[in-house]
Amino acid sequence: MSQPLPLFDSHAHLHDPWIGDELPDVMARAREAGVERVVTIGCSLEDSRNAVAVAERYGGVWATVGVHPHDAKDWNDETAQSFRRLAELDQVVAIGEIGLDFYRNLSPHPDQYRAFEAQLSLADELRLPVVIHSRDAHEKTFSLLKEWAQSHAPPAGRAEMSRRDRGAFPVGVIHCFSGDAELALRYVELGFMISFAGPVTYPKNHDLREAAATVPLESIVVETDCPYLSPQPKRGKRNEPANLHHTAAQIAKSRGVELEEIAEQLVSNTIRLFRL
Repeated sequence: MSQPLPLFDSHAHLHDPWIGDELPDVMARAREAGVERVVTIGCSLEDSRNAVAVAERYGGVWATVGVHPHDAKDWNDETAQSFRRLAELDQVVAIGEIGLDFYRNLSPHPDQYRAFEAQLSLADELRLPVVIHSRDAHEKTFSLLKEWAQSHAPPAGRAEMSRRDRGAFPVGVIHCFSGDAELALRYVELGFMISFAGPVTYPKNHDLREAAATVPLESIVVETDCPYLSPQPKRGKRNEPANLHHTAAQIAKSRGVELEEIAEQLVSNTIRLFRL
């Protein structure tokens, strides 16, 4: 039996209660499936602390810290200081998941804007990339990120590098991209990576597959968003990093190639995104 292709899950929630005590088994299955590295994503202050704890516990796992738009109403000066301290830890590789969500509207729009803009400023201050959530808010999210990206300080990375070298790194990633090819290319122009998750495998999502076929390969990463958004073959079940190959294979199919031809590039892209 051949060894599975190495893949990198760019966005998971390993510390989610839905996984809970089963995390050791989830991680073992990930390794067996070739998913050797994972970034686990923070969505509130407590959730971000939990993400960091998992990253400290497992090799090949890193964390992000941030306030999701659902919890944006909780952002204040005190939480900002707590996030600044968390973000300086070695295990933390980005600010996120941050952005706008006009679908559920669990926080008022003014609070979403306030938290989003404050965390973009924090990313600038700490020279970290951002992980962006955008649902039913494509154009507003893009307009805010366009303004930010034009003045964004180049990321410092994990080692000394020249300003020219820093400019080669993405400013962030659009998590679980849900727009069309035209929007994806506009984000690439701003310096963002485009991340595809399970929905790219769903039969009706033709626009997503077109985007996966159109975006330059060097600007694509893959994610599970586990334990959510299982790919089509696992739909209706809890998602986990071991399922990442379904999404990666769909991206390859959309581009008219075999997964073996793009897997290494997908991993390399994620390493570059998070400055690892």
